[in-house]
Amino acid sequence: MLCWFCPKAARAGCRFCGRGVCEDHARFGPFLLQVHRSASRGRAEALVVEDAVQCGTCRPRPQPVPMPELD
Repeated sequence: MLCWFCPKAARAGCRFCGRGVCEDHARFGPFLLQVHRSASRGRAEALVVEDAVQCGTCRPRPQPVPMPELD
């Protein structure tokens, strides 16, 4: 697979959209893996990866999208 931005070989895929990126175009940022309720504290906690690969082009939505058809 080639990089989305240049003809170099892709070294990773964007965690959000799957575009291939080379080492020059890869960006890194947080990715939320899991949310769970703590039994001892009784509050929601998240498991986050701090350096997930991102392409820098896609824009994950900041708010959840309603999907009533799945209810």
